Amino acid sequence: MAVAVGVALAALVLICLYTVSWLFVLLASAAIAVAVQELVSALRSAGYRVAVVPAVTGAVVMLVAAYARGPEVLLLAFALTVAALITVRLADPADPADHIGRDLDAGVLVTMWVPLLASFAMLMLAQPDGADRVLVFILVTVMSDIGGYAAGVLFGKHRMAPHVSPKKSWEGFGGSLVGCAAAGALVVPVLLAGSWWQGAAFGLVVAGTATLGDLGESLVKRDLQIKDMGALLPGHGGLMDRLDSLLPTAPVAYLLLTWITS
Repeated sequence: MAVAVGVALAALVLICLYTVSWLFVLLASAAIAVAVQELVSALRSAGYRVAVVPAVTGAVVMLVAAYARGPEVLLLAFALTVAALITVRLADPADPADHIGRDLDAGVLVTMWVPLLASFAMLMLAQPDGADRVLVFILVTVMSDIGGYAAGVLFGKHRMAPHVSPKKSWEGFGGSLVGCAAAGALVVPVLLAGSWWQGAAFGLVVAGTATLGDLGESLVKRDLQIKDMGALLPGHGGLMDRLDSLLPTAPVAYLLLTWITS
């Protein structure tokens, strides 16, 4: 089931990327809206008060703004989203006033972690070769999970962060490095006319950011005492559980691919 869901998602992404770019914007906006709702629900279950409507609405506006108008309007949409979350929280008399500080922090965390980072994929898509850039970003990041899983199952003995993610091993991280470097060295020359060594270097950096993203989400889930952020995808958990590696990688990929294609 997990493999079938992964193949279906890959096919959907490819169709949207290489037909009409706005289809991918809509797909990404819907995915990020669901991921934001999952994260807000997880936080609310632990006592944090984050308003769902401004968080989800702001997330969609940020992605559309990034694709249609660029980074300046993205930052404006981000600021307005944070302002809306603050206003709604301060205006709710039912919530304890002594929790305002931590609730505002939670709202900013949601907005920065999910839609702001995801918007860098929209900035990539807005470039003339945007579909190829986004595909390279996704492919190389996914190879971090595949390489890490394979190496971890076959050779994993030394735990990387046992108190955060007991299954992650240094051997698995080595598999992520190899998988990402190999994927980058292959697809960057083919899709973006870069050199193989630029692709390999890109892959090594992506392996690091993807692993940090995975560990970061694991830390949050452990703190909230939940196993998955959601149950939308059979065999995968929620959308946030599939986006954990992609989100922190997006801004790094945006910068590195700009350098490679310049």
